[in-house]
Amino acid sequence: MTRAAMLLAGLLGMASIVAAAAGADDVTYGPRLEGFEYPHPVRTHAFETQRQHVEMAYLDVAPAGRANGRTALLLHGKNFCAATWEQTITALSEAGYRVIAPDQVGFCKSSKPGGYQYALAGLAHNTRGLLESLEIESTVVVGHSMGGMLAMRYALMYPEAVEHLALVGPIGLEDWKAMGVPFQPVEQVYASELRTTYDSIRAYQTSVYYAGEWRSEFERWARMQAGMYAGPGREVVAWHQALTYDMLMWQPVVYGLPALRIPTTLFVGVHDRTALGRGAAPPEVQARLGDYRALGRRTADVIPGAVLVEYEDLGHSPHIQDPERFHRDLLNALSRADSRSD
Repeated sequence: MTRAAMLLAGLLGMASIVAAAAGADDVTYGPRLEGFEYPHPVRTHAFETQRQHVEMAYLDVAPAGRANGRTALLLHGKNFCAATWEQTITALSEAGYRVIAPDQVGFCKSSKPGGYQYALAGLAHNTRGLLESLEIESTVVVGHSMGGMLAMRYALMYPEAVEHLALVGPIGLEDWKAMGVPFQPVEQVYASELRTTYDSIRAYQTSVYYAGEWRSEFERWARMQAGMYAGPGREVVAWHQALTYDMLMWQPVVYGLPALRIPTTLFVGVHDRTALGRGAAPPEVQARLGDYRALGRRTADVIPGAVLVEYEDLGHSPHIQDPERFHRDLLNALSRADSRSD
């Protein structure tokens, strides 16, 4: 190959890398994630709350295998959607579960109402209303990240409706404000949210979600999140993200955990370092936040009878980073819980 040809090939290679990076930023979705396709048909639960008409999007997936008569409720995290449970839905459905995976109000394909007062108890109440509309009395509850925090609140409010609690990289296992994270006005959080880009999302997810690893299968979820921030409803999306940050920061559930009387399994990737407000905290506070090896063990000791599953090589999202291993462990945990109830 001539020197000119080698130079041209190099330039074309660089151009393809730049184009791929630009393509990631160019993907845009609407404020209700219009344009992003979910793995199953999206249904809508309409109801009145806080003097407003809202819609709660959800997936309702029938068992693909022999039905076991049980239902699994999947609760997504703050930077996630019902769609990010794609592989978990498949695993549970093939194991005989009916699977319900909602988008909470304020997230993804659900309404983002103006003047809405967010509360974990309110989201739990909305979720219970969805299940009642489907005539589902009880479920196993699987919550990831913020969804784990919501799952804990849901279980404290409706213990009779929860057969087993599976917490996957849950946040809220420590009280960030009590540990020294300073107050940030919602306008300040909103301004920070507006600066979110594909590059910032990918860097954060690589470090926190995937223990420093990045693979092509993670792209879809990074682009899903980035597309909402790049789309025509970016201000709406950023504002509701700021409001829900405020909810999580000032409504801790950690103090209620000893009151849980439900079979609980805690799944923790020890490389997880998720902690709300870490960037605003002084260095000495940052160093103490998000130690999930310690947090997981402490939480397992606090929740009566809880079982802890640790992943030495994984981060915040084990169901995405190593789905085969995680789903095997999840189904084993649910199977043990089922045998105890017989």
